Amino acid sequence: MNVNGEAMFFYNKDKNANDLNDNGLRENKPASDITLFIRIGILILSILAVVGLAVKFLPDAITVSNIGRKRDLPIYCVATDEKKVALSFDAAWGNEDTQKILDILAKHNVKVTFFMTGGWVSKYPDDVKKIAAAGHDLGNHSESHKHMTSLSEQECKDEIMKVHNRVKELTGVEMDLFRPPYGDYNNMVVGVARDCGYYTIQWDVDVYAIS
Repeated sequence: MNVNGEAMFFYNKDKNANDLNDNGLRENKPASDITLFIRIGILILSILAVVGLAVKFLPDAITVSNIGRKRDLPIYCVATDEKKVALSFDAAWGNEDTQKILDILAKHNVKVTFFMTGGWVSKYPDDVKKIAAAGHDLGNHSESHKHMTSLSEQECKDEIMKVHNRVKELTGVEMDLFRPPYGDYNNMVVGVARDCGYYTIQWDVDVYAIS
């Protein structure tokens, strides 16, 4: 490197008289512009080759890694430009307010989804028929309102399909909306529900009635 900090490239020729200066000492000569251009060109091509290989193979590696960590999410809400809300009720205990709710909904021409447990369906079959006859969606809230993530895959399937079959016998409706009790879910729960033909539904706003 010279005193100005500029890098210089050197090369050695065969030992002959052309390499000697007037004092008989061997002299290094600067590389030609062509040689410098060739070296830079080789360097650039090497870099491009490495980048090309990375573009070809790296995305596959990233995709595999992401799939291993992917989380299966239920539906919380649906994006829309329309001014709409989706209302739902969980039917698991008692039916004291069922008729009153149906009357209010009918008065305002509002359709909602009732997520029902198997126990509720068995205890109040006439209410299930009324809800269906009024044009509301029937939703699955499991057979016995357990924490689904604590169950095996087969147990989850049983929790979903027992109430499914009971509602189908009562109303002829093939339910396809499932709300896990307590909002408790994981990949296994969402996957089993999907295998049973269900969309897993959560909520994004809680509404509590205060009398």
